[in-house]
Amino acid sequence: MISNSLKMNNLTESENLDKEEKPYHWNICGKSFSYSSDDVKHKRTHTGEKQYYCEICGKSFSGSTHLTDHIRTHTGEKPYHCEICGKSFSRNSSLVTHNRIHTGERPYLCDICGKSFSQCSQLSSHKLTHTGEKPYHCHICGKSFSHNSNLVDHNRIHTGERPYHCDICGKSFSLSNHLTRHKLTHTGEKPYHCDICGKLFPSKSQLTKHKRVHTGERPYHCDICGKSFSKKNVLTKHKQRETLSF
Repeated sequence: MISNSLKMNNLTESENLDKEEKPYHWNICGKSFSYSSDDVKHKRTHTGEKQYYCEICGKSFSGSTHLTDHIRTHTGEKPYHCEICGKSFSRNSSLVTHNRIHTGERPYLCDICGKSFSQCSQLSSHKLTHTGEKPYHCHICGKSFSHNSNLVDHNRIHTGERPYHCDICGKSFSLSNHLTRHKLTHTGEKPYHCDICGKLFPSKSQLTKHKRVHTGERPYHCDICGKSFSKKNVLTKHKQRETLSF
């Protein structure tokens, strides 16, 4: 039961709309709504109520739009299309996020260091680099992670699971971003461009590595001799040689 102290619904809806634009306010999360129907929908995020069920797999959701989005994972429907590159998505929110690849928009700012990100989830992950918090632990090797999703991905190293399959050639991958990167070998698409020299790349990680040619950045440091490298795999090979020399 949500107590009245968490909400502030004063006067009638019509009277409220005359006085303020969003009269339905939640103290617990700070969100406000203009209409009672939206307020009722939002309430389910606090109560945990999930009244919409998928008839295919039985999974439940708090809102009808969430159910609609989920059903597309079964049907494969992707009604939202990028006008620039033609890529399709099952959710409009995914299209909005994708469009930032083309526009370069980074609306999510870190209030600690000022770094900006195109996705809210990327900002959340980044903030953990400041706190150092890694609450998710692998019960097989003991390695720790900032997010449960990273732990799930890591566990596939131990299980050998490769749930992401290329519908063009059938090749399978343990990580979804590896599949995405692989598919570009079929399409030839290179959506990431260097704003310094104009060179194009199929993945953001490849662009990031390339930019170090221009910036001279060497973020990978050897804890044995202190030498720095621009690529992680070069550091790994260097450390192997250093270890053998002792």
